[in-house]
Amino acid sequence: MDARGAYRTVLRMALDSRRLFPFLAWRHRVDAASAKDDAMAGLTGALIVLPQAVAFATIAGLPPEYGLYAAMAPAIVAALFGSSWHLVSGPTTAISIAVYASVSPYATPGSPEFVGFVLTLALLTGIFQLALGLARMGVLVNFVSHTVVIGFTAGAALLIAGSQISNFFGIAIQRGTPFFEVLLQLVLRIGEADPYVVAVSATTLATGIAARRYLPKVPFMIAGLVAGSVLGASISYFAGDAASGIRTVGALPARLPPLSIPDLSVASLSQMLFPAIVITVLGLTEAVSIARAIAARSGQRIDGNQEFIGQGLSNIVGAFLSAYPSSGSFNRSGVNYVAGAKTPLAAVFASFVLVILLLVVGPLVAYLPTAAMAGILFLVAWGLIDFHHIRQLYRISRSESVVLWATLLGTLFDLEKGIVVGVALSLALYLYRTSRPVIEAVVPDPDPSSYHFVSATGQKECPQIRMVRLNGSIYFGAIAHLERQLDEVEQARPGARHLVVMASGINFVDVAGAEFLAQLARRYREAGGSVVFYRLKDAVAATLRSGDFMADIGEENLVPAGMRPTERLAPKLDEATCAKCPLQLFRHCHATAGA
Repeated sequence: MDARGAYRTVLRMALDSRRLFPFLAWRHRVDAASAKDDAMAGLTGALIVLPQAVAFATIAGLPPEYGLYAAMAPAIVAALFGSSWHLVSGPTTAISIAVYASVSPYATPGSPEFVGFVLTLALLTGIFQLALGLARMGVLVNFVSHTVVIGFTAGAALLIAGSQISNFFGIAIQRGTPFFEVLLQLVLRIGEADPYVVAVSATTLATGIAARRYLPKVPFMIAGLVAGSVLGASISYFAGDAASGIRTVGALPARLPPLSIPDLSVASLSQMLFPAIVITVLGLTEAVSIARAIAARSGQRIDGNQEFIGQGLSNIVGAFLSAYPSSGSFNRSGVNYVAGAKTPLAAVFASFVLVILLLVVGPLVAYLPTAAMAGILFLVAWGLIDFHHIRQLYRISRSESVVLWATLLGTLFDLEKGIVVGVALSLALYLYRTSRPVIEAVVPDPDPSSYHFVSATGQKECPQIRMVRLNGSIYFGAIAHLERQLDEVEQARPGARHLVVMASGINFVDVAGAEFLAQLARRYREAGGSVVFYRLKDAVAATLRSGDFMADIGEENLVPAGMRPTERLAPKLDEATCAKCPLQLFRHCHATAGA
């Protein structure tokens, strides 16, 4: 083997190893300075996730410590096997509410059976995500539009707030009550609200809002929880635990994530199959969207397939370490980037710091009131609703607003189906738009040196030639619309026997579209005319040639850029008509008139 062959072999082995172990691709970025920055960012991230993880586990219907477990091992695996330098995985609000909605119909939240179902859900989700990544199906996440994500997130936020109304006001409402029934119960029973409970939850909420607005360097969740806990402890001390009605979360077990075994029974696997598909799509959408958003600022390129693999492996590992499904966290990833993280080691540091915090702080959570948690979750829910983009969508596109509100309302009625409704409507809207290609009548630019064409509105048109600009793909769904549009063009000017199509806007033609173009050419030819395509893309022309459709269209009727299609048609025009025409629009018209 020569030196060049050996070099190629070594390079190929290096690339293969980086696919298997993607952390090798950024190891050169690790040095003493970057490690220091990553350690500080990890410390900040651990402080942020401590109250968040407890809150998210509560949303998911799990004991609080499971939120912390989901922020430990899964975050490390996702950081090492993903492609983003700054994405931090762990429990998220949308995934948490999806877990609760998916599993609560089959088991009592917090029970061992519930936990078993959740672990099965995490394992199935990880397997699906890993399979999609290995199959290089990262492009699938592009079919979940940003509008659907906004609507789903807003709906999930309202569900989060609805699930905490009982704890916020101290009103006994059965867990699992539908969202709109919860609102009705609140209106009918607002007089039963416990003033002590409301005082704690409202203080937590107000302190969190004030800290986020006026003390941006202070973690607002921790500030709110401390204020609520202090007030709750004071009320319980002076009024008594029984009289105050203030319940607490309970101490967290100060231990490492225990080993766990998912429920692999046929019944469990079949019941968790569809929820796992929904959470797979939701989790991958969250992770890749967040990674791309931060990469746009950091200048990094994101490999969607590698992110799928990283998320899949993290959930598979998490299923055996007492973690529920996780995904990329926008809050933690944003904090990680702003805090100065340089490599994915920041997420690894954050997980180890979180373990230390759990061992030290875990017993203190026993004094955390559930009302304070409810106040924080109200704040989290409010922050999840993207009011700016909701208003923007209403101004820009009413159809996109319909998709958003359908997704939001669908989520409120059935969270699992909400995102499916949104995706289906988005695809239907896309198909509707692409099935209506724009056909515009045009004429040559009056400037004799120009090769461009302008709208025919208010302009003089050749009596023998119709000219149209066609923008859009020609496929089976668009043919009926194109036929109607071209019929209208022909009826408007029945004497014009020749058609010039400005074809640079045609991006794709399928078999049905190619047959439509061939039939169009045959119909004009049989009527004594012709169809000319100006600046047809090479890929579209290749499709027509491969299917033998050029036999009807004719190679001579493809006019490239830099030529004037009217000059190609000049020999086919009726000279007598040209001689009598008072318009004299083209150069060959003057020659005919002179003759």
